[in-house]
Amino acid sequence: QVQLVESGGGLVQAGESLRLSCVVSRSIFSFNLMGWYRQAPGKQRELVASITSGGSTNYADSVKGRFTISRDGAKNTVYLQMNSLKPEDTAVYYCNARNRNSYGGSTDYWGQGTQVTVSS
Repeated sequence: QVQLVESGGGLVQAGESLRLSCVVSRSIFSFNLMGWYRQAPGKQRELVASITSGGSTNYADSVKGRFTISRDGAKNTVYLQMNSLKPEDTAVYYCNARNRNSYGGSTDYWGQGTQVTVSS
């Protein structure tokens, strides 16, 4: 059973920074894709940033230039550095690990989520 544990959320003011961490119970390189998603009240969960096993990154347009996803293989940890936070970044942030299978589908693993609240 794969476990993902997020930490680092909290309450900050607009313009401040936070760094989220996601510790995985096995090698992060065993997954095709690692990502951060967020879900605000009344909204669908959305992709914030992702990183492939090869190191390619992808960001939502709303966070480009402000957020950075990174990883530390030795610690089995994926990070999300969030700078210049805005009130609209307020959400529960979830870590995701995904493996694609040979049938065109995928298996997703999720953390429990960490709350990020940005006050104006």
